[in-house]
Amino acid sequence: MRSRAPAAARRTAWMLLGVSTFLLASCGGDAAPEEVPRPVLVTHPVAADQTATAFAGEVRAREESPLSFRVGGKLIERKVEVGDHVRRGQVLAVLDPGDLQAQARAAQAQLAAAEAELGRARADQARFARLANDQLVSRSTLDAQNAAATAAQGQVNAARAELEVARNQAGYSQLRATRDGVIAARNAEAGQVVAAGQTVFSLAADGVREIAIALPEAMVSNVAVGQPVQVEAWSRPGNRWNGRIREISPAADPASRTFAARVTVDAPAGAIELGQSARVYLPGHGNGGLSVPLSALQRQNGGSAVYVVDNKTSTVKLRPVQTGAFGEDRVPVKSGLAASDWVVAAGGHLLRDGQKVQPVDRDNRPVKAN
Repeated sequence: MRSRAPAAARRTAWMLLGVSTFLLASCGGDAAPEEVPRPVLVTHPVAADQTATAFAGEVRAREESPLSFRVGGKLIERKVEVGDHVRRGQVLAVLDPGDLQAQARAAQAQLAAAEAELGRARADQARFARLANDQLVSRSTLDAQNAAATAAQGQVNAARAELEVARNQAGYSQLRATRDGVIAARNAEAGQVVAAGQTVFSLAADGVREIAIALPEAMVSNVAVGQPVQVEAWSRPGNRWNGRIREISPAADPASRTFAARVTVDAPAGAIELGQSARVYLPGHGNGGLSVPLSALQRQNGGSAVYVVDNKTSTVKLRPVQTGAFGEDRVPVKSGLAASDWVVAAGGHLLRDGQKVQPVDRDNRPVKAN
């Protein structure tokens, strides 16, 4: 019995060793899976002189006037709608004139009373003058009567001025267009009580149309009044007109931290309408070199680099480049690239040097590196 147990144990050990050896040999014989090429978005470098920064803008009138009543009251009638073309002097809205007309009648009554008092004072002045000539009254009494007549004349002048003001205010119950133009906005409705100076309409005057844009703080120092630009309406893609920067606000908007600017455009009559969207293209200021998207840049040894597709192996190579001043979405490359290179435009932080890739363009179509 003692001799059989060790023999069985030895047979079991040899069987386990054989199975282990077989399994190790099987695992060691499997080939490593082939790496699947990663799709990457690629683009050619663009000549820096041909790049342009685009700003979204809105077509506006050069002269835009907020229209408001010069007196307060209840708005009883609104005669125009947004988009209506109006003529200078046309009535746009009417306030309830009842209180203003009553004030005018009260001023008229005060003037009549002042004129009556003036008539009595002048009659007394003439009578006292005759009595003074006959030495029946003292000189001081005559002087007092002359002063009373002068004061009465002053009261008449004041009452007449108050009547003129009251009549003007009664006329201010009608809001009229200050010039020919288009109603761009409405800020009050019939039945609403408005205060003096409260905007009721915005009037876009006929004449020159401009593009209103906002310049970021990083760009405003590179833009100057009179600088040439190109303008393209969203409704007419591909049609660009020449323009120029007419004005730039000296102060930034406190909320957006951008600088308001106005652009004049040499567009045909009727080509752009109020409220339409447009793009303003500010030509680049390159030095004859190339530029790539900011998203293509990678960091390498404290400098800049980009991934370039190798046309023979379909792999990427991290290539050092020398860059210029960063723009809003692109950066000029002074050295390290050729115009024919395919540069990885996005997702470079997920790649490694020598990795196989499948380059595609912005339409997700495969491209052949050359």
